[in-house]
Amino acid sequence: MLDAGDTRETLLEVNNIEVIYNHVILVLKGVSLSVPKGGITALLGGNGAGKTTTLKAISNLLQSERGEVTKGTVKYRGQPVHHEDPASLVRKGVIQVMEGRHCFAHLTVEENLMTGFYTRRDGRAAMMRDLEKVYAYFPRLKERRGSQAGYTSGGEQQMVAIGRALMSKPETILLDEPSMGLAPQLVEEIFGIVKDLNEKEGVSFLLAEQNTNVALRFAHYGYILESGRVVMDGPAADLRENPDVKEFYLGMADEGRKSFRDVRSYRRRKRWLS
Repeated sequence: MLDAGDTRETLLEVNNIEVIYNHVILVLKGVSLSVPKGGITALLGGNGAGKTTTLKAISNLLQSERGEVTKGTVKYRGQPVHHEDPASLVRKGVIQVMEGRHCFAHLTVEENLMTGFYTRRDGRAAMMRDLEKVYAYFPRLKERRGSQAGYTSGGEQQMVAIGRALMSKPETILLDEPSMGLAPQLVEEIFGIVKDLNEKEGVSFLLAEQNTNVALRFAHYGYILESGRVVMDGPAADLRENPDVKEFYLGMADEGRKSFRDVRSYRRRKRWLS
C-alpha cells in the first residue's frame, strides 16, 4: 500500500474546478484532488455530493448533460486535458466506468468486452491476448462469454463494464459507484479485483463511492465531498480512524447523521472561542 509520505509521480491533477449545469446551477465549488501513479484514490460522500460530476468533469462527459467546467484546470501527466474529447483522453490512458453498469444489452459479454479495444491499433493478436487476461481476472465472464449482456446479473454487468475498460489498456480508471445495487459478497469480489489490477497491472484508480467503509479498506488515499466541496482528505488509514469520519460516514454515530462540514465548522468555532 502507499503511505502518507509517498512521493511517486502524480498522474491526474484536478485544481480548483467549478462546474455549472444549464448556465446557472453551481455543482462543484472549487474541487481539488490528485491521483498518484499506482494509487487507489477514493472520492467519498453521500448521494448528490458531486462525486459523479467530478469524474465527468475529468473525462469530459459533461456536455451531454448541459454541464461545463467554468473555472480551474484538469491535468494529466502535467498537460491540460479539460478541453479534450473523451476519446482523446482514452487514448492517453484515462477511461471512465460509468455508474449503473452500462453495457450494450443486445451484444454478448465477449462482444461488449471487444468494444473496449476500439481506440487501439495494435492488432487482433493483442486484442485476443488482452481478452484472455480479462477472463483471468473475471472467470465468470469467460463462462458467460456467449450470453447477451442484458440477461446477466448486476454483478456480472459490473464486471463487463470494468473488463471493457481494461481492454482499452488504461493507465487510470475512473470508477463510479462500483458497489451500487450489489450484494455485500459481490462488492468484496469487485473491490478485490480492483486491488489485484492495481497491484499486478499497475492500474491507477479514482474511485467514487458512497460505501465509505469498504472504499477506505481498499484505497490508499481519500477525499470527502459534501455539497460540491472537499471537506476533508488524507491517507485512507487516517480517515478510517478519524472520529468525524467514523461518526458521519462509517455508521458509528450515537445520534442521527448531521452535516459533516457543519459539525467540523462548529468544532473549529468552539476551539477558537475557548
